[in-house]
Amino acid sequence: MNNIAHAQQQEVMVRISEIEILPQQLEEYKTILKHEAEASVRMEEGVIAIFPMFQKENPTQVRILEIYRDLQAYQSHLKTEHFLKYKTATLNMVRSLKLVDMDALDLEAATRIFIKLKQ
Repeated sequence: MNNIAHAQQQEVMVRISEIEILPQQLEEYKTILKHEAEASVRMEEGVIAIFPMFQKENPTQVRILEIYRDLQAYQSHLKTEHFLKYKTATLNMVRSLKLVDMDALDLEAATRIFIKLKQ
């Protein structure tokens, strides 16, 4: 990996949020999350991706791949109106939450994935 890519990888913040939703709240939670993720990517320059997913066989198990330009972009994200609205509205819907910080194995490959998605 060249020095530029290595420096970029050190700055980028990648996280996986592991969330369990109360079954009776699932549909409302998904609606709120979808809005928050879309607004974050559209409105925040430092938010590279917020990609919510749920397990096919257990849809109350939600995973969100979050990629931010850097730690400052993440910290700014936490203060936005749309994130605060999401956090407040879903507080009683969440059974458990675990935030797992990750390091990208190959940031250059990830970049190609996102470019390919636009094709």
